[in-house]
Parts: sequence; structure tokens; C-alpha cells
Amino acid sequence: MKKTFIAAACLCAGICTATAQDYKVTVLETDEKMEQGDFEPTWQSLAEYETPEWFRDAKFGIWAHWGPQCVEASGDWMARKMYLEGSYQYKYHVEHYGHPSEFGFKDVLPLFKAERWQPDSLVAYYKKVGAKYFFALGNHHDNYDLWDSKYQPWNSKNIGPKRDVLAEWAEAAKKAGLPFGISLHADHAWTWYEPSRRYDRSGKKVGVPYDGWMTKADGKGKWWEGLDPQDLYAQDHEPSHATWADGMIHQQWAWGEGASLPSQEFVTNFYNRTLDAVNRYNPDLLYFDATVMPFYPISDAGLKIAAHFYNHNKKERKGKMSAVMFGKILDEGQRKAITWDVERGAPSEAMPEPWQTCTCLGDWHYNTRTYQRGYKSATFVVRQLVDVVSKNGNLLLSVPLRADGTFDEKEKAVLEELGAWLETNGESIYGTRPWAVFGEGPVASSGVAIKAQGFNDAQYWKMDSREIRFNQTKKHLYATAMAWPKDGKLTIATLAAGNKHFAKKIKSVYLLGHGKLKATQDAEGLHVQLPAATNNIAPVIRIAK
Repeated sequence: MKKTFIAAACLCAGICTATAQDYKVTVLETDEKMEQGDFEPTWQSLAEYETPEWFRDAKFGIWAHWGPQCVEASGDWMARKMYLEGSYQYKYHVEHYGHPSEFGFKDVLPLFKAERWQPDSLVAYYKKVGAKYFFALGNHHDNYDLWDSKYQPWNSKNIGPKRDVLAEWAEAAKKAGLPFGISLHADHAWTWYEPSRRYDRSGKKVGVPYDGWMTKADGKGKWWEGLDPQDLYAQDHEPSHATWADGMIHQQWAWGEGASLPSQEFVTNFYNRTLDAVNRYNPDLLYFDATVMPFYPISDAGLKIAAHFYNHNKKERKGKMSAVMFGKILDEGQRKAITWDVERGAPSEAMPEPWQTCTCLGDWHYNTRTYQRGYKSATFVVRQLVDVVSKNGNLLLSVPLRADGTFDEKEKAVLEELGAWLETNGESIYGTRPWAVFGEGPVASSGVAIKAQGFNDAQYWKMDSREIRFNQTKKHLYATAMAWPKDGKLTIATLAAGNKHFAKKIKSVYLLGHGKLKATQDAEGLHVQLPAATNNIAPVIRIAK
């Protein structure tokens, strides 16, 4: 199939002016009406949005990126990769569960029991270690809704835990006093599940189709009788160009390069499900793993979702809007309308608009191989947090949960160390704003480029005490070194005598967690002799303005 990308509504620099006739797939509002209010589903109208101060102050959130793909504990995109012959996930699934022609992902769903899941205690713990907002997974690319969904029968109330997961997460966040976010990823199930219609090209099952071809009629006498697998797999359509090329989906993520055009029924179903979740659980934050927004630029669905979310949130909050909606790979104009999310990375400079990076301690879905290799350290997480905050961003950290609803002891050790650092140094993070210069050091000077939607966070492994990041409040300037200097001597070149950004002469500084220290300034920088390390991560210097 040739490219279906619509040039008239392509990504634009500035504010897009696409009209309804420019879209290939217009969403229907027969079942779910878009909330009317100050915002209309246009870039011009959405550009009037202003990021709420609570989000700018929060800086750090934790995400439970958790669902049935954690059952086999083989990592992210398990429900797709189990259909990729020869992959680790395919081999593991065949060995432990069966061949995908006989035991597909639909059959994994009942095994997702969440039998040890205690949302109240989890969210309370996340708050204890420093999170100022909490995110839950509403659905993933696997197309399974983690709530009592009106528009998707393959959901957590009907199958698996038999619980309304989002309702319980939302209530737990409310009890903890944390703003609540929902992430929704099922808009890409249309192309993501295409391998479910493949077959083995070698071995005993060569040529036997996987279960992505099954329909409601095939369920007679099965545990899923009465359910239609196509409501889950969504594969009753012409496949994308080069559908057997495993990596092609990444090139087609923005609905170009030959991606199969989703039907109006599919797009409207995702729109309905999203509005259903927003109306029921009243989230403060809404995340999409999409280029710009769901189905953009081929549909108006994403713009209508954004307008509904903003209007609904403002109405529910009695005019005091708390809404934050995220999209990826946004241009400058689009970043005024919705909030830019950078996956596993950060821009190389401070941004004028607030933004967020999303990252994970390990793999996005729980993976026993990551457990064996080890997670990112608390040092890594702190370096990323400090760097992101210096550039006007927030950090959303996913802590993978096992299928039973618990995290493991290695993850807890990281969270405990992170929490201890934040307890001492949190004043340099929460409620701060960028300074005139975001930082100094070899990495800061090199300008590490973003790859696609992010993916440049390897930079944090190589940072040392020469790498310093700045941020500020009205009263104080904070300078954080990304490691303790071995000799205890810290030099901050940006604060050299006569620098143009901080004219006040500095004679003393305050080391958070320790106390006041003497400091000297000369042409080379501000010099501070630090005491023995008071933590294993990073020293924070506070300077009175």
C-alpha cells in the first residue's frame, strides 16, 4: 500500500490551519460529545492554554506503567513481540504458554490477576519518596482498557483482575493528595498488532496463522465466548506497507510511510474511550505516546480530545484549570497548545515552555532480565532530574510493577536512596525556575542532540563533578554538581568574579544537608571546599541572592 500521509495537514512550524476537510478520518461525536467551553479543537484556540503553576512547581512524578504485558515479565511491547518469530518474547511465550496460533495475547489477559496490588499503599509510598504527581496506565498499545470501559469489552473489569484499575488508582491519588494522570496508548493498536496475523516461516508450525485472524465465531466453547478478538487486535483491515518488516512501525508511527489508514470506527472508538476515562476519573494530566497527538495529522480526534480535556477540567475545577496534556515531537507552536514530552532524554538547552521527560528505571513493562542486570541507579535518576529541572522540565519516572502489583527489592532500594536525597535537597528542585544559565561542564557544552522523540539519556552515565546545573527561587540560586569532587574542591566557572549573571559578591555558600561554607571568587570561578560527602549522589550549593 502506498503512503497515506496527508500533506495538507502535515506537521507545521507555528500554528496549523488545517480544517475539517483536510483530515482523512473525522471523528464522530454520536456517543461522546466534546465538552464545550473556552477551547475549540483548533491549534489557534488551544494556543491560549497556559501551563498551571502546580505542574511547574511539582517537578517530579511517578508512573505505574503496568498492565497485562507484565504477566510474562519479558519486557516492553511483549504483546507485539510474542508474534515476532525468533524474538526473545516469542521464544519465551512458546516455551511457557504455547504457540501464538493457539495461545495468543488475548489468552494472557485472564492471567493478569493483580492479586497483591494495593494502590493506596503504593501511591502513599511514591509520595513519601518525593513524587508530587502520579500517573497510571489506562491502556497500552495492546488495546486492553484498565477500567470498566463502556467502549472496550476487553477490559480489567471483565477480564483478569475483575477490578476497575483506574478507579482505584484515582481514589488512591486523591487520598494521597497527588494530582492524577492517565496515559493512553491504544491509538496505535491498528498497526502495532499487525504481526498477530503472521505465521511461522520455519519449524513444525510453519504456515499456521497466529490468532490475530480469529473472530467472534471462533470463540464458541472457549473461555472468551461472546467476545470478538478483533475488538482487541483490530486487524480486520488492509495491512501497512512492508508489514512483515519488524522495525517498519517506527517509521510509520506518525501515520506516514505507508501506514494503514485507521477506519472512522477505530478512531471514534479511541476517542470515545478517552472521553469516557476523562469524564469518569477527572485526571489532571493526560499522556499520549503519539507524534503530536492521537491520529494527528490524519484526523481531528486529537484536537477534539485536547479541547474536551481542557474544557472538562476547567468546568470540574470551577474555573481553576489544572490540566496538562502531553504530546511528542512538537514544534514551537504546538508546544504552546499542549505540553512537550521527551522520552528518555532532554533538550540541550532550557526551553521557554514547561515540558516533561518520561523515563523508566528499567524496561517499560516488568522484565526479569532487567532485574538480573540491574536498574538505573539513584545517582542516574538524580542527575537526570537535576538536568531536566534546570531546563524548565519535569521528570516522570516509571517504576515497573510485576503482574501481581508489586515492585521488587532492587527497585525499592533505588527509590529509598532517591527519596533520601530529595528529603535533604528537595528545596533545590520543587518550586524552582530556570536561571539565566542552565549549566556548565563537558556535557552541557557538547549539546547532546535528541534522537526522534528523545533517547539521549545515556549522557547521564558520563557526568562527573565538573558538570553543574543551576536553578533558582526568588531568594536563592542553587548549583548542583553531578558528583562529589574527589578532592572536595568544587569550582563553578559560571560564577567567576565579574560574571554578568550574578553580580553580587559571594563570600559564603550553604551546602544542603550540612551547613555554611566559606567561598572565594576569582577570574576562574567560585571556589568551595566541600566537607566529606554527606550523600552518595550530588552536592547542592545554595547561594543567597
